[in-house]
Amino acid sequence: MKIAFHGAARTVTGSKHLITLKNGKKVLLDCGMYQGMGRETDSLNLDFGFEPSEVTYMCLSHAHIDHTGLIPRLSKLGYKGKIFCTAATRDLAEILLLDSAEIQEDDVKYVNKRHSREGKPLVEPLYKIEDAKACIDQLTPTEMNTWVKIDEDIEVMFTEAGHIIGAACVHVRVTENGKTTQVSFSGDVGRYRDQILKSPDVFPQADYILMESTYGTTLHEDIMPIDNQILDYIHKTCIEKKGKLIIPAFSVGRTQEILYALNVAQGKGTLPKIDIFVDSPLSMEATMVTKAHPECFNRTVSKILETDSDPFGFPGLHYIRSVDESKQLNFRKEPCVIISASGMAEAGRVKHHIANNIENSRNTILIVGYCEPESLGGRLMRGAEEVSIFGTKFPVKADVGVIRSMSAHGDYEDLSQWLACQDPQLVKRLFLVHGEYEVQIGFRSWLLKKGFKDIEIPSRHYEIGLE
Repeated sequence: MKIAFHGAARTVTGSKHLITLKNGKKVLLDCGMYQGMGRETDSLNLDFGFEPSEVTYMCLSHAHIDHTGLIPRLSKLGYKGKIFCTAATRDLAEILLLDSAEIQEDDVKYVNKRHSREGKPLVEPLYKIEDAKACIDQLTPTEMNTWVKIDEDIEVMFTEAGHIIGAACVHVRVTENGKTTQVSFSGDVGRYRDQILKSPDVFPQADYILMESTYGTTLHEDIMPIDNQILDYIHKTCIEKKGKLIIPAFSVGRTQEILYALNVAQGKGTLPKIDIFVDSPLSMEATMVTKAHPECFNRTVSKILETDSDPFGFPGLHYIRSVDESKQLNFRKEPCVIISASGMAEAGRVKHHIANNIENSRNTILIVGYCEPESLGGRLMRGAEEVSIFGTKFPVKADVGVIRSMSAHGDYEDLSQWLACQDPQLVKRLFLVHGEYEVQIGFRSWLLKKGFKDIEIPSRHYEIGLE
C-alpha cells in the first residue's frame, strides 16, 4: 500500500491525499481547490498529480472549498464513483460547489472583459455550474461512528472533527493478504470549546495518521468573549467614527459563529441598534443548513434552542440576496456592519466591498480567521500600505483589525488532545499536512516530545510505501 500527497502539503490549501492498494484500488481523501496562492493558484488547480478516472473511491472530510473545490473537475475528467461523507457535509457541499462554480464563471467574465480590451487571450473557469450540478449525486451520506464496508478490502468510518457542521475525521481500514491496516485522516480538527459544535471525538488506534497542522505552534488566546470583541469593533467604527465595519467571513462556520455571538450580545442587551448585513446568498443557505443539523450542536446551543428557536437571528439583521442590493450598500452613508464571503477576501462580494471602502479612514476591515499569506486578507493582516484588487491598486486608509481567537482550527493543545486517544508506540508513522512548513517543523518537535517517533512532513506529490 502507498500514499501520495497531492495537496495541502507544506501549505494549508488544496487538500488531496491518495491511498493506493497493492491490487491497484485507489482511495482519494478530499479533493480541494488551492486558494490564495498568488500567481501559482491557477496552475496548481490544473494539476491533480494523478489520473481522476483511476480513482476507485473518494472520502470527503468536510465541505470547505479547500477540501471539496475540485470535485466537479475530478468528476468531469473521469471519476464516477461514490464520494463518502456525512449528511451535513453532503448538504453543505452542494451549495458550496454550486457557488464556487458561479463565482468562477462571474470572475472569468470580468477578467475576459479586461483581456478583450487589452488583446490578451481569454480564459476558462476550472468548471462550470453544470459540472458542479453533475457531481452532486456522487455525494453519499454516511453515518458517524460506524464502520462501513465499501468493498471486500476497504472499510470507512467518520468521527466528529468539530471544525464546521458535518466535519469529520476519516478512518480507512484496508485488508490486504489477511492483514488490516488503519489510516486515519484528521481532516481539519476543531476546538474543544467551540461556541456551537460538538468537540472532536476519540477514534480507534491507527497505524498511520495524516494530521492537519494549521496552528501547530499557536495557542489561541481568548482575551475576551467573541461577542465582546466584535462589539468593541462595532463601537469604535460604527458608533465613534460613523463608518462601516467590513468583515470577510467564510459562509460556512465563521458567519454562523459571528451571528451566534451577536445573538448572544442581543440577549445581553449590549448590541447597538445598527444595521447588520450578511451580503451572501450562500451564507444564508449555509445558515439554513446549519439549523437543519442540530445533531452537530453542543449541549449549550441545544439548551438555547429550548427557548430561542433561532440562535443565529436578531433584530437589525438583514440578508442581501441580489447583486443590485449588494451594490446599493456602496452608496449607503449610515454606519453599518457588512459580513460577506470569502474569509480570505479572495473571491465573492467582499472583494468589491473592500475595494469600495478601503480608502476611507472611518471604515474598518476586520479579519476574523486564518488567511493564506498571499491572499488579500493575508496582505491586509501583514499591514500592507497598498493592495491590488481586480487589477487596480488601492491605498489602505481604512483600519485593519484582527480577531485571532476566532478560528475553526484547533491550536497545538487541541491537536494534542485529539491525538491523546492514540498510543504513540503503535503509530508507525505520522504525516503532517495542511500547514505552513515552518509551523510544521515546530509542531513536529512538539509531537516528538509527546512520544511520536516517526513524523514526516511530505512535499507536494510525495509518495511513500506503507508497511
